[in-house]
Amino acid sequence: MASIQSQEKVPQLPQNLVDDDIDEINKVKLNSETKNTKKNKKKKNKKLNFPKFGCFRIQHDATGEGSGFDIEVVDASGHTSNPTHLIIMVNGLIGSAHNWKYAAKQFLKRYPYDTIVHCSESNSSTLTFDGVDVTGDRLAEEVISVIKRHPSVQKISFIAHSLGGLIARYAIAKLYERDISKELSQGNGHYENQISNQECHDRKYEGKIAGLEPINFITSATPHLGCRGHKQVPLFCGFYSLENVASRLSRFLGKTGKHLFLTDGKNGKPPLLLQMVRDSEDIKFMSALRSFKRRVAYANIRYDQLVGWSTSSIRRRSELPKRRNFKRHEKYPHIVNVETAKPTSVPEEVPCESKVSSESSKIDLEEEMIRGLTTVSWDRIDVSFSGSRQKYLAHNAIQVQTYRINSDGADVVQHMIDEFEL
Repeated sequence: MASIQSQEKVPQLPQNLVDDDIDEINKVKLNSETKNTKKNKKKKNKKLNFPKFGCFRIQHDATGEGSGFDIEVVDASGHTSNPTHLIIMVNGLIGSAHNWKYAAKQFLKRYPYDTIVHCSESNSSTLTFDGVDVTGDRLAEEVISVIKRHPSVQKISFIAHSLGGLIARYAIAKLYERDISKELSQGNGHYENQISNQECHDRKYEGKIAGLEPINFITSATPHLGCRGHKQVPLFCGFYSLENVASRLSRFLGKTGKHLFLTDGKNGKPPLLLQMVRDSEDIKFMSALRSFKRRVAYANIRYDQLVGWSTSSIRRRSELPKRRNFKRHEKYPHIVNVETAKPTSVPEEVPCESKVSSESSKIDLEEEMIRGLTTVSWDRIDVSFSGSRQKYLAHNAIQVQTYRINSDGADVVQHMIDEFEL
């Protein structure tokens, strides 16, 4: 795949990659020095470290089809250290790749040699209205194109915000145990030179995502249980009448609205989000999710007007922790609760088509989704912006969508980085 690379030496870094970014990278290597020593030796440190770190390189797709951009650390000569861990960041509804730019740079400061971060943009703006299945297919193909550009990667992780978490869940199922050796050998000559076609075909894909080892699957403020149900969308203040109206008006969000409000189940088929908590013959949703070493759900406990606490943390409302028991973390002031949920027993299969059509009113869709999703373990991270001037922007602050107005969520991103498994 042809690409356009934008690369600058450190003294000429563009405005969006300010000198503070490089200073932070240097701090990682200069932990043992005092603040005053660093200040006094600032010029010397730059001279020693810049040739090694160089700068961030942003690589865009030359086709202009909105496939996002990669960010990686290169030295002054433009070379990388062949990072082995690919991190895919996925935006939410009406979002874009730039929503993850702050977090992407923070990850690279911490892991400059090990990771390459791809901020997805195959589903930006109104393209997110096309439905979880269509957007998931697009993301899956985008991931394949990124792997073609970076044949050194061996591991893969996903970090997704809001609707992006559902899109990522669909995409990993499409990529689960997918043999992409032919695609790689045809699309990347360097890879073909390294590994013969026969060896590519012999490669084991069992339990892998697009041939890579799945490590972290992280979501923040994702409506895993959809938006249908009492208090799943705090904006409606818990009024069933408003929720019912919103459900009927969900068509204005296109196919995605029907998926979120679980109104897409027709011709005897369950809603897509219910299908996504089980494996089927065609697509292995839960096997793909289970293949990751760790699954993490960050959830706002209050002030997120779009995604409720229970749907983003995959809990029944009766299971939500008591707020009076919360204690703020000294290092991460907005992280108030951390718990690991052990997997439950495998539930019964999704009701067959005939049962759905005849008894749909008797099926508790939310309960079915919880039972399915909790057959795997989850780290649940509860976030509170109470007392923050940005609390009413909690949905975007948890991601630090725009640093100038969502900066209070920086400690949440830092927690994500510190707990990230390489």
